[in-house]
Amino acid sequence: MKASCEIIKDLLPLYHDEVCSNDSKTMIEEHLKDCDSCKAELQAMDEEFLINNKDQNLKEAEAVKKLSRKWKKGMLKSLIKGILSTLLVIAAIALVLYLFMDIRVS
Repeated sequence: MKASCEIIKDLLPLYHDEVCSNDSKTMIEEHLKDCDSCKAELQAMDEEFLINNKDQNLKEAEAVKKLSRKWKKGMLKSLIKGILSTLLVIAAIALVLYLFMDIRVS
């Protein structure tokens, strides 16, 4: 079966990621034997994914690390605020009980 370059170019990303069916794989490999244009397209995918994605992945990883640090710092601040707020409320309740309810600690 002779496939057009348009069909092969549609299937090349699946072939590149090794997720196409065996029939599609066979058809693409047969086509690539004779078509330099589609071979170049596949090679461009390899180069693009190896070079561009590496740099972008490193940038994204650094951004995630920064976000994680910021989130952890925010969580710590929230925890401290929560503990202090709870202690203040307990102290206020104890003061009210002490002053107005005439409850004394023996």
